Parts: sequence; C-alpha cells; structure tokens
Amino acid sequence: MDSAYGWLRRHKVQHASPGPQLLPDWNKSAGGIRAFYFRDPDGHALEVLSFPAGKGNPKWHRRSDKLFLGIDHTAIVISDTEASLQFYRDVLGMEVAGESENYGPEQERLNNVFGARLHITALRAAAGPGIEFLEYLAPRDGRPYPQDEKSNDLIHWQTRFLGISADQAAENLRKSRRTLISTGAIELPDGRAGFRKAVIVRDPDGHAVEVVEQ
Repeated sequence: MDSAYGWLRRHKVQHASPGPQLLPDWNKSAGGIRAFYFRDPDGHALEVLSFPAGKGNPKWHRRSDKLFLGIDHTAIVISDTEASLQFYRDVLGMEVAGESENYGPEQERLNNVFGARLHITALRAAAGPGIEFLEYLAPRDGRPYPQDEKSNDLIHWQTRFLGISADQAAENLRKSRRTLISTGAIELPDGRAGFRKAVIVRDPDGHAVEVVEQ
C-alpha cells in the first residue's frame, strides 16, 4: 500500500480519502485491510486495496513484479440491501460472499463522510470481479441517483455481466418489472464491442447493468 500510495501521489491523483486507512481488527470481515479512495480524471471514485494474510482472493497474495494486480470488485451505494439482493442475487444469479458493518474514525476518513456507518454486502459470480453493496445506515442524507441520467453523462457507470442469452435476460428483466435503458436485447453484428448481443437495465437504485452475450 505504501508503494501504491506513493505512486499515486507522484502522479498527482485527486484524493477522496485523506490517505490510506487501516481498518480496525475488531471488524472480523475487514480488519487489517488497508484502503485508499481517489478519483480518476472525470471524478469517478476508485479504491486501491491491500489485503492482509487470510483475507481477499488468494491471487492478490501471489508474488508479482506488478504494483497494481487487478480489479477485485466494484462498489455501489444502495438504499436498501434486500431490494438490491432481489435484483443481483435473485434475478442475475450472484451469491453473497460476505457481510460486515463498518464504522469508526477509519471508515469516516476512508469515505470522507462524517459519522459513516455502513452495511456492506459482498457478492460474487462464478468468475470475475465482485460487486459490493454500500448501504449507509448513517448518515441517511445521500442524494438519489438522478432520474434524468443518460448513458452519455459523465456520471454514467455500468457494470457488465456475461450471460448465456441476452434475449432471455431481457425477457426475465421485463417480467420482473425492471427499467430497461436499451430498447431490448440489441444485436451488434460486427463484433467490435467484444460481444454479439446485449441489454442494459437499471438496478433498484438506478445504477446501470449491462448483460452481454458473446
């Protein structure tokens, strides 16, 4: 973490946390993890993590000559954990990999939110990065996702899922009364996007999710 933070500082990234934070040992799920939030050139929040022994995917503990090893998960702020589980677990088929309740001065500094108390839920699929729910139990004054957000807005951020059938995904999403961004399952015949067909939908809080078929 010290090397990663030094590298980011030398490249003058915008801090979202005052500096790396060591999460306390009383938190069985997150204790010993070091984390730092910063922003990309367009203001999107990014996090660099360092896992202690026994935590995180084993691949993050393998010896490597690289400073940054890969993407572990994406994190989204949600309003209600159960509602999000009904979408990501029950509709998209992810599995809950862990839960914790994080609070205290380290968490406040990490998120740069005074009085932060979060219910965190980690979800995983069979492969690839996971998704982490951040439900703020306090404070509860976070702004909702803009209802007029469009796919070409800088705030737009979508998570891609690899599925078997985009048509079936679109049908299941319609049946579960989810809000589609695309007009349905759209075919991209030239293959330049890296997939053949896709559908984009909003989760219960408005975050964009893309289901693609190769």
